[in-house]
Amino acid sequence: MALHQTFNRGFAACMIAAAAFAAPAANAQDDTVQVALGDVVSVETLAFVVALERAKDRGLNYELTSFAEEDLAIQAIVGGQMDVGIGTPYSVIQQTNVPLRNIFQVSTLVFFPVVSTEYKTWQDLNGQPFTFHARGTATEAYGNVLAAREGIEFGDRSYVPGSENRVVALLNGTIKGTILDLSNKNLVLEQAPDKFHVLPAVEEKVSDEILFANADWVANNPESSAILVEELMKLWREMNENPAIIEEERAKRNLLADQPQEILDDVTEYYEEGVEAGIWSPEGASEEIARGDFEFYVDAGQMQGPAADLKVEDFWNLAPVEAAKKAIGG
Repeated sequence: MALHQTFNRGFAACMIAAAAFAAPAANAQDDTVQVALGDVVSVETLAFVVALERAKDRGLNYELTSFAEEDLAIQAIVGGQMDVGIGTPYSVIQQTNVPLRNIFQVSTLVFFPVVSTEYKTWQDLNGQPFTFHARGTATEAYGNVLAAREGIEFGDRSYVPGSENRVVALLNGTIKGTILDLSNKNLVLEQAPDKFHVLPAVEEKVSDEILFANADWVANNPESSAILVEELMKLWREMNENPAIIEEERAKRNLLADQPQEILDDVTEYYEEGVEAGIWSPEGASEEIARGDFEFYVDAGQMQGPAADLKVEDFWNLAPVEAAKKAIGG
């Protein structure tokens, strides 16, 4: 695997403003699939990297570029510098008419509103400050939906990128409420169970991270897209049966070799908890998944509705997942 250096935030912001990104590595072959990740490679993204490595075993050459933010990864695909990426590009597809299409639901939105114990209910948060990952991201969409359902309005909104940074801010008392993922929620409750608790959250499973691509790339590279989707689906099925498969593959392939051992010791536990929470659905893609997403993201204010009027084919290409099910069964 060729992992590019993570973009510096300030530099990347200038680059997106100029709509100019670095071109793929000069030594990359024409058939190399350029994969954009709006995050760093970590325990949370490890399963996706394992699927990429398995696809590589089948002849899929790829290069993975890690961007500082999801928006930058999406912009790189819009600009043609990347072929496929991970993110939630619904609003970009709707607002720009760029020929992007979702092809595989990588993970579902399993977030937790972690707040100071001084806030006993959602109503106690009415008018109070709240912190999100970044403006317009899934955490803010999640918060918007919860606030609407609970009949409250947040006060001042602040933005702290990175769950780990929001954990530090919580434990230091800098912030009193935020949205966290599974592992970081557990970390806060383990370290300060008397100071924080989790409020009721969204129960339905909607997309958090989606594999998406330029529609022309999918049409012009049927073999590559088929291999990629098949390996994701096969691994997601295996993972739901045996979460330890991710650590087995990590060790065999020497992935995350630069991480401390204490981090690697938690890989299996993280995937066991994630499977139990339903983060990785083996379904991959369906009209039901798409319509559930439409309802959520319209409610969140990130898509223009009504949700019932939105067309699945304008946002999803279901053919790769349907073909994968025929190829591997199920």
